[in-house]
Amino acid sequence: MHGTRRSVLEAQARAAGLPLWIVPLPWPCSNEVYEQLMAEVCKRAVDQHVDAIAFGDLFLPDIRAYREAQLKPTGLEPLFPLWEIPTAELARAMIAGGLRAKLACVDTNQLPKTFAGRDFDSALLRDLPPGTDPCGENGEFHTCVYGGPMFTSPIDLQTGEVVNRDGFVYADFQ
Repeated sequence: MHGTRRSVLEAQARAAGLPLWIVPLPWPCSNEVYEQLMAEVCKRAVDQHVDAIAFGDLFLPDIRAYREAQLKPTGLEPLFPLWEIPTAELARAMIAGGLRAKLACVDTNQLPKTFAGRDFDSALLRDLPPGTDPCGENGEFHTCVYGGPMFTSPIDLQTGEVVNRDGFVYADFQ
């Protein structure tokens, strides 16, 4: 959905000092297939003594309920550390805390295509149209993080081609 290259994802994991488990999804992928693959990954997590999974969901109760229902039979605890933090406050705090990200994907039904590839910064927050969630929680945009206090060093993220596919505009980062 985000259109981010695997090499960028791998660089993020290295910079954060975290293991990365790649779960290849077929395209198109039915919800049934997705849930089966995720159940297998959850079993792997439990087998490796993982106790919980943290989600970055902010305020959509249907998404939270879905995640809780999917984890219930696994024994993994779903954690929602950002739940119901006001998103304007959260966006400003992330930027002030040193988070560096770019908009990787923009839903053109909600934002102009010119937002693709822009930095997630104070200027972007000022430029968002009224009604746009500052964290993109309603699917307005997705970001690609390239720096911040969670990384040992920033990722050298180069913006490549910007393409429009099926109502979404993707900025290719390398």
